[in-house]
Amino acid sequence: MVTILSNSVLACDITTIRNKNTAMPEFRAAMERIGYHLAVSVTQNIPICQHTIQTPLEETAGCELQGDVVIVPILRAALSILHPFTALIPTAKVGYLGLKRNEQTLEPYEYYANIPALTQNSTVIIIDPMLATGGSITAAISHVQKAGATNIQVAAVIAAPEGIACIQNVYPDVSITVAVVDRMLNEHGYIVPGLGDAGDRVHGTE
Repeated sequence: MVTILSNSVLACDITTIRNKNTAMPEFRAAMERIGYHLAVSVTQNIPICQHTIQTPLEETAGCELQGDVVIVPILRAALSILHPFTALIPTAKVGYLGLKRNEQTLEPYEYYANIPALTQNSTVIIIDPMLATGGSITAAISHVQKAGATNIQVAAVIAAPEGIACIQNVYPDVSITVAVVDRMLNEHGYIVPGLGDAGDRVHGTE
């Protein structure tokens, strides 16, 4: 399942991050706000268990999250949208995956991994600002599946149709939530119109 967000405030922030003249502080702030939109949407159906609590007036039904929630940002650009997820889910664990794309082959290679223990009861949310070819995210899904996860979701800011199709073809049961779907990938594997290199724009590197 693919969910594409629709919100007027979100659309304005998408415009901000697309604009090549947006300064780094404004870019970071807009990315974080977009992260909150994604986090709210992705967490709508996280498993919960019911229990009873006592208010100052009477007993009432309540709930709590069932099982661990593990957020997995793909380094380094995904750090820009990590905080909204941990703010919304204070008990969430965080695992880090370092995946870098070979610019000649467009294939990802893993250079770092530090993931908490995962079980079938874990809800894993893989986050990355850009879902381009889908190579990095499919590699991340494979990694957490091998580690024991079965409930996996993906959240991205901007996606290309090719990247979405890649994930759906390999992992049809993984839910994908994106803020916007762009037109295409160019010959270099970059999303068009896109926003450039999210990691460079967040961290001030070239």
